[in-house]
Amino acid sequence: MVTVLDRVSVAARPRHPEKAHRPDQEVLRKPDWIRVKAPVSRGYLETREIVKSHHLVTVCEEAGCPNIGECWDKKHATFMILGEICTRACAFCNVATGLPTALDPDEPENVAKAVTKMGLSHVVVTSVDRDDLDDGGAHHFAEVIRAIRHASPATTIEVLTPDFLRKEGALEIVVEARPDVFNHNLETVPSNYLTVRPGARYFHSIRLLQRVKELDPSMFTKSGIMVGLGEERNEVLQLMDDLRTANVDFLTIGQYLQPSKKHHPVKKFVTPEEFKSYETIAYTKGFLLVSASPLTRSSYHAGEDFARLRAARVAALAKRS
Repeated sequence: MVTVLDRVSVAARPRHPEKAHRPDQEVLRKPDWIRVKAPVSRGYLETREIVKSHHLVTVCEEAGCPNIGECWDKKHATFMILGEICTRACAFCNVATGLPTALDPDEPENVAKAVTKMGLSHVVVTSVDRDDLDDGGAHHFAEVIRAIRHASPATTIEVLTPDFLRKEGALEIVVEARPDVFNHNLETVPSNYLTVRPGARYFHSIRLLQRVKELDPSMFTKSGIMVGLGEERNEVLQLMDDLRTANVDFLTIGQYLQPSKKHHPVKKFVTPEEFKSYETIAYTKGFLLVSASPLTRSSYHAGEDFARLRAARVAALAKRS
């Protein structure tokens, strides 16, 4: 097997070559409820140094998360494994796309060291899509989970995985490594997939989440979407039903924010009142936990939410008995 290395410098390489020739889209002015402070705190700078010194990538930086200042100040970070270049080109995403580099064999150990150094009680590990790999990166996910377990046994682990589309057996490898939470995001309603998430398949993602529960009924499952991409309210409610059919425990809903003029435009800024309505409805449909707000992201407050998720399961089981 020949490994091809892309030696073009990061500065010279376009971040989103597939979007370069798209017409510019209007970037709407953010409402007051979306504004966040610039990250300048001491805690933020210390977290950044730990990440850089261990040669790690975080989705906080790569996806331009608006909550990075708050989370990094608290020593919370979501590690992005399998490199920093994605093989897909979703219209909403700010992660770089193109030909990925070879896997870093030291990455599992480096992630584990960073988890220990930061003293994390709960860690989130996500990745780019690696359609170029036979297993989609599943073995690497499992190695990272095992390395964290060895270095910091008390740390609970949440994974946010790709869909492993056409990667037979990949999901089973990750579930066998026993993360505490298995997250896979639907991102948007099915009518948007062709324009927003063209490399994915909505019902494959639903089935993936359902399969996790079949393999390990005790494992918490989680999924999230963005709103403001042009979806209709009834489509969001149907998506909730689809997730509950797959027995998903935890739903996150956040506002889509347009990374650049070349990305999918924001069709609407959903009000805090509308988010509250989605949260109320989702609870009535049976989710153990719901996080719905303009700044909600998949791993925002993940540690606190995991504690709430466990408590919600205990309460639900007690109610049944």
